[in-house]
This record gives sequence, structure tokens and C-alpha cells, in this order.
Amino acid sequence: MNIRFTDSPSIDPGQEARNAQARSAAILAADALPVFEPSVTVDYRSSGRTLVVGSLEQALPWADRLASALPVTVLLLDSQDSLPVRPYPVHVARTVAVAGWLGAFEARWQAPGKPVEQGRYDLVLDLSPARLIASHQRPHGYYAPGYDEAARLTAVETMLEMVGDFEKPKYFSYKERTCAHGRNGQKGCSACIEICSAQAIHDDGDRIKVNPYLCAGCGACSTVCPTGAISYAFPPAALTGKRMQAALRSYHEAGGEQPVFLLHDPEQGAALIAQLGESVPGRVIPLALQHTASTGIDVWFAAVAYGAAGVAVLTTDQEAPQYIAALDQQMAIAQAVLDGLGYEGPHFQLLRAGAPEELAVALRHAPRGLVPSAPALFHLANDKRNTLDYALEHLHRHAPQKPEQVALPAGAPFGAIEVNKSACSLCMSCVGACPAGALQDGQGAPLLRFIEKNCVQCGLCAATCPENAITLAPRLSFMESRGQAVVLNQSEPFHCIRCDKPFGTLQMVENMLGRLASHPAFSGHLDRLRMCGDCRVIDMMEPAGEMRVTALRRD
Repeated sequence: MNIRFTDSPSIDPGQEARNAQARSAAILAADALPVFEPSVTVDYRSSGRTLVVGSLEQALPWADRLASALPVTVLLLDSQDSLPVRPYPVHVARTVAVAGWLGAFEARWQAPGKPVEQGRYDLVLDLSPARLIASHQRPHGYYAPGYDEAARLTAVETMLEMVGDFEKPKYFSYKERTCAHGRNGQKGCSACIEICSAQAIHDDGDRIKVNPYLCAGCGACSTVCPTGAISYAFPPAALTGKRMQAALRSYHEAGGEQPVFLLHDPEQGAALIAQLGESVPGRVIPLALQHTASTGIDVWFAAVAYGAAGVAVLTTDQEAPQYIAALDQQMAIAQAVLDGLGYEGPHFQLLRAGAPEELAVALRHAPRGLVPSAPALFHLANDKRNTLDYALEHLHRHAPQKPEQVALPAGAPFGAIEVNKSACSLCMSCVGACPAGALQDGQGAPLLRFIEKNCVQCGLCAATCPENAITLAPRLSFMESRGQAVVLNQSEPFHCIRCDKPFGTLQMVENMLGRLASHPAFSGHLDRLRMCGDCRVIDMMEPAGEMRVTALRRD
């Protein structure tokens, strides 16, 4: 159990009763909102073609049961002098590889001394010692129940029903334009790829590619995405925000104090809370989500801005380990911001409880953080950065302290950049690489401008800079200049020595002279490096023996 403890003061019985009554009103208000219906779905089609993989002893009995209703193929992992006679295909396989999803699995296997064979299947029953598909979240249609007989029976009974057409929501929305994964072959942010427990997100050059058939709907990708390029669509953050606002409004109207949201999944988490019954403190408001990894700092900041004394996230042993690490990092960033603004905390609690007793202890120490003097009225936007702007502006306006900036740990999605002016040649490579419009050129003038509000600290500018002149500086600025374009570096333009047209900076030309002086195209013609592109071509095309008079400017 990973928790952040806060002091648990003595509880006034009368206030505890009012809190419990207020919680009931809050839950009713949150549940009164319409159920979200997905507008986009992902469709599967299965005709029941089933692949069973395992040893003869493990695989054949279950294959026989499945073969009574489904077309079955068996791959035996142990050597056989002679193959058993069955009314379905049986093969011996030394190596097996399986990939895909319900209705679209591809299998490749090889028997000793034979060429590789392959086949396509709708369902897979994996009884091998080590799972053939290692992702934490398994694809639909893939069953690997292990050695437990009851689990195997459940898997087989489920597979017998997996024939026909099926659908699920498309859980995500992706805006390629604002993705910070890459630019011009340079890699920036890969947070969504690294956290996906279904291995549904892959590198696709300068962008990512999400396989909707493998996506399991955890929403963790949207939680760690710094730009909001990938967002959770089932349900969207805007609906979660409305539920929180409705719950808190009813809670406070009923006389409740210091409310804390307990975010949990609708299955294991809900069952654990139900086992506690009346032992759940009255000020703790359970709020079920499709998945606990689907909310991050934008939703948590909004909850505090609305008047919640804290947010607790309950995880169970079903969550992938990378989810826990990501939530913990997000909470550290969020708490650093609130601490910097003078809000006494902690405000956030990450719980990993496997038994009611563990959860009961943790909830007795649920956060009692300081909140703004007035609740925020804004609604959550489906655009993550807009929500963060609204929430942070409200939290700063009502903050006990109003620092100009708050230092943040590495990995925070806010910050500035520092430019080594002596190294920067104003080549503007960083401007072309920035996915958020934080870096801007001088519109023809040799200067580099920066809008800190837009920066997501993806690192693409630093990775792209040929001079290694850029360093990230994670922080959260509340200065007025945060939303304004400030000049990070500038220089006088260098003018072509032939036509006097400005075409670069003095430092850029000096860098070119140092790097290209020995190049065959410029050896003996260094003046060409002091010319604009047009004049350089003209100079190269003129006959070498022809007399000409050209006025060359010398600086």
C-alpha cells in the first residue's frame, strides 16, 4: 500500500453524521447526470476459429471440449512420437508466436526439421508455461488462464460464447498536430508508448499510432501526455468534471466539510469499498471511473479548485506497475505546485490496497488540504492544457502565497528553456521542432522568442538544436510574461557581401566559415560563404577566366 499520510484529528460525531448524510447527497447528484454513450465504436467479428497451445496433457482435454462447438487447431509444445488422432488439426511446435486480437490473430510456428507454418484465428487459448502475449493487458479473444482449473473452465465457457459480431467504445482521441513525440526525425516525448499496458501504441515516425483493437481503455496515455494530443474519450474529462462539481455542490449544501474524492474502478475497487460499508469516513466521496489511470493533474487541480480537500486514487493488484509509477509522479508534481502556492497539504493520496482493513486505515488519513476561499465555476475542457490554465489561474488567484514561479521536478509538463547565447546561432531549428508553439522566430528578423505558457517540456527543441545550446528548466510561472512572447536571443543580421541582402547572423556565418572552409566547394572561395544563396549560385556559375568587376563589401 503506497499512501501519503496526513494527521487524523479527533472526529466530532455530529459532524461525521452530517458528512455521511452529505456524502449520500453528493453521490446522488453525481449519479443523476446522464450516462455517457460513446459515439464511436470499434467492431470485431469472430467465426470461432480457435487455436489451443500447450502440452498434450494440458491442451487436448480442453481442445476436445471446445471442438464440440468451435473449429479448433492444436499446437503441442512437447515432442510426440506419433500425433494423437483427433477430428481437428494437431501439430507439434518447437516455437510459437501469436499476435493480434479477437477475430484477427496471426500465429506462426515451426516443428523440428520443418519450415515455418502460419495460420489465422479468431480466438486463442494459451496453456503454455509462459504466456505467448506478454502484455499486462491482454487482447480481446486471448485467454491465458494459467494452471488453475476453475480459471481454465471459465475461459473455455467464455470462448464458447465468443462467436458473432462485437463492439467496444473507441476510448481515445488523437490530435496529431499537437503531438510532441517527434519532429524531423528527432524524438521527444514517448510517455504514452512507455505506459501503455496493452502495447497498443507504437512509434510511427514523428507521430504515434494507436491500435484501437488493442486499446483496453485505461486512459493512462492521456494522463501522461503533456500536450493533450491524446485524450480520454470514455468518458471525456468534461463529464468527470461535471460529476465532481455536482457532487461537491450537494455535499456542501448538506453541511459536509473537507470532502475528499476517492477515485476507483467500477469492479475490484468498488467491491473493496462496499466491504467497508459504514466504515468509510463520511467526508470520503467514492467516484467510480472507467479506469483509475484515466485522470491526472488537470482533473485533480480542478477538484481542488472546486473545493475538494483532496483526491485519493485507489488501485488494486489489477493495475499495471507503470500506472502506479505514473500516478505517483503526477501527484508529486501536483503537490509541488500547491505547496509552492502555500496551500497546506497534502492534497493527494495514492492507495494500493488489497484488503478492506488496509483501505480503512488509509482512509482514516485521507487528505485534509487547504482549498481556495471560493470554489471555481469553470467547467473542465476536453483540451487538457485549457483545463490546466483555468484551474491554475483560480488556484493562484486565491492562494495564500503568490510566488512568481514554483520550481518543479523533472518530467513536469510546465517550464521554461535556457539558451546559451554564445552557442546559439539562431538557426531556428528549435522553432520548427516545437509542437506547442512555445518557440517562435522573429518573422524575418534574427531573434528567437518564447511563450512559456505553451511549453510542455517535451525536449524536442533541445534534441534538435545542432549547437546543444538549449536546456530545459521545469517550473511553473505565474508572471504576466508567461503568456507573452519574450526574446531569448537576438543578433544583428549579416548582409550578403555581394547584394547586401540580409540572410543570416554574424555567428551563423562564422560557424559556416569554421566548418566548411576545407570543403572542396568553398576551398579558395571563402567569400561565397559570406554571400546569400542566390549570389553564391551566380558566383559559382560565372566563367572562371572571364574578367568581371564585383563590389564586395568587407565588414
